[in-house]
Amino acid sequence: MLPIGRKPRKVLTVLACAQRASGACYNRELSEPCDMKLFLSCLLLLSTCVAQNSSSNGKQKVLWHKLEKNIEQVDQQLDGMMGVAIEDLSNGDHYFLHEDEVFAQASSIKITVLANLYLQAQQAKLKLTDLYTVQASDLVPDSDIMNGLTPGITRITLRDLATMMVAVSDNAATNVLIDRVGMANVNAMLDSFGLTHTRLRRKMMDLEAAKQGRENISTPREMMSLLDAIYNGKLLNKEMTADFFKVLGTNKNSFIPRELPPDLKVANKPGELEAVRNDSGIVFVEGRPYVICVMTAFLRNERDGEKAISEVSLQTWRMFDRLSRATEYGRVVSPGNGTR
Repeated sequence: MLPIGRKPRKVLTVLACAQRASGACYNRELSEPCDMKLFLSCLLLLSTCVAQNSSSNGKQKVLWHKLEKNIEQVDQQLDGMMGVAIEDLSNGDHYFLHEDEVFAQASSIKITVLANLYLQAQQAKLKLTDLYTVQASDLVPDSDIMNGLTPGITRITLRDLATMMVAVSDNAATNVLIDRVGMANVNAMLDSFGLTHTRLRRKMMDLEAAKQGRENISTPREMMSLLDAIYNGKLLNKEMTADFFKVLGTNKNSFIPRELPPDLKVANKPGELEAVRNDSGIVFVEGRPYVICVMTAFLRNERDGEKAISEVSLQTWRMFDRLSRATEYGRVVSPGNGTR
């Protein structure tokens, strides 16, 4: 799907100028030359800006079309199922592939737990600095940090648990947070945004629940919508939003940033299950941040799924990086560029 263009701020400003000049000419005698000159000047500038913007949008649509073809090629080569949702946070343009298919989320569902933790902190239902004493009953497999702590003695904050949940995907830390915020509260938050196909339905490593079909699920479009809502301040205030993305951006082994520049800020959470690989997050390209959610299932080889996510991420970053540094004519400006 190609992006939908929007009028840039420059065009809207010139349009307002033309409207004001037109009103002046209409309400006064047309013999006043200054108003007529202003009107004609604004119309000329408006037509120039519209022409430039149309040319720029045309070029950008070509880039989006090429990205679409590249992603389709990755999808065709993958022995499995893939869904993608990409959104340009600067203007709302997007690309979708199987965006409404429901995928098992694995650890990517922890984004919803983190979001509700910060929401409840904002609502003063808890504090991120609240202390929790580690219990032996908390410990489950794939809890590398929690399993190394001393039950009954070690005390850590809820924010520390959240960092462990994101950075090393510690399942015990996640389960403690699920108990603290409440599974029903997480799903009620999702309902408030109309995200009815995104559900937290079991704790981590609850294999019996998984066998019964109570999987943690979402769609590429809904996870994209949740991240968009958080980025645009629809869930949290400015301070909480910044800290949410700071925690979600904790360095981790994941698929979206794998082939990207190491100094690029990426706030994401991958997920891994048998035949499933996912990753959802925001890539903070300067001046052109974007959401990217890539979900795979029915994989014959999980490594192929990881590679597919990284390839889609790389192709997407290459486009947004160029758009962020380009003029409307498509000339990319980088530090150290010559003037020729």
